[in-house]
Amino acid sequence: MIGSVEILDAGKAIRLRNNDGSEARFHAVWLRDNALDPDTRDAGNGQRLITVNGIPDDVRIGAASVEGDDVLVTFAPEGKSVRFPSQWLRAHAYDRSATRAAGWLPTALETWDGALNTAVPCDSFDRLASDRGALGGWLAAVRRYGFAKVSGGPVEDGALMTVAALFGYVRETNYGKWFEVRTEVNPSNLAYTGLGLQAHTDNPYRDPVPTLQILYCLENSAEGGESMVVDGFAAALRLKDEDPRGFDLLARYCARFDYAGSAGVRLSARRPMIELSPDGELIGVRFNNRSTAPITDVPYDDMADYYAAYRRLADIIDDPAMAVSFKLEPGESFIVDNTRVLHARKGYSGAGTRWLQGCYADKDGLLSTLSAIEHEAREAAQ
Repeated sequence: MIGSVEILDAGKAIRLRNNDGSEARFHAVWLRDNALDPDTRDAGNGQRLITVNGIPDDVRIGAASVEGDDVLVTFAPEGKSVRFPSQWLRAHAYDRSATRAAGWLPTALETWDGALNTAVPCDSFDRLASDRGALGGWLAAVRRYGFAKVSGGPVEDGALMTVAALFGYVRETNYGKWFEVRTEVNPSNLAYTGLGLQAHTDNPYRDPVPTLQILYCLENSAEGGESMVVDGFAAALRLKDEDPRGFDLLARYCARFDYAGSAGVRLSARRPMIELSPDGELIGVRFNNRSTAPITDVPYDDMADYYAAYRRLADIIDDPAMAVSFKLEPGESFIVDNTRVLHARKGYSGAGTRWLQGCYADKDGLLSTLSAIEHEAREAAQ
């Protein structure tokens, strides 16, 4: 609960003091821009009805008081009064230290290694399709760990579309709405062979990169061919602990990725292998040895150390202790956050068959569905 409110700097800000002793400051211009009244926000869709340059240049707080669990603010020179629930203010507080160590992660994310083999997040297709609460739990696992499995799906051509439809939409590429993962003669991609594949993120040569990938098993009687996943965020943070300068080099300089395996297709992108937001949040990993082009954006004096860090990151990714592995059965599938989780495949023999189908989707659709389910749950609890 808010105990008191104090106007600061001639109305340019307020300070809230909570009963637990904590404090938070808010600027007048920020509060006016985020006012919750129906003249500022559309009551139906929540979109803002004013423009930032429509706010008076001399906006200030003329009065402020605590009323129950709300803060009532009157803005001058407009004379407009707006209520701000204390819970809303706590959820949107920004008065904190701006310094964060590079590589920080949101609390909703959890890094992992091979120990997760005993607790791989998984649910059945029928339950996900019929139980919105179960779907929310599964989507939350994808958000937390960057991957999850589905069991008991239909064993039919194109069934992976039904998995994508649980939360969003398929992203079509030059590979089509979905693609086949099985042995081909003269393949356009090494994924279409029986060779083992190093853990990698898919399509780093795209901009933007596909943020989700689904792989769905239709046949798998070949010897070998187990799927493996590695947490790229855990690998990057392990590198940071071992070699802070190497981590910085992979985050500071862009690598280059190319693909020209199909007629009429030439894709390229220039992005760091470890991607940080401006405030240091770890937001992406791009790692794919098959598609890495000559790296030319690293200065001569840093190139040797850059390659040492690149090689060490590869060693960490290849460490068996980092991997979760499983062999998909027909009707099983898994989804990976392609900006974070690397996937791999053990080699398999020519005996038997192995037929998977894959597709791409976008993480914003998954997170939107998850957010809607969580909102519904909060509304039902009130």
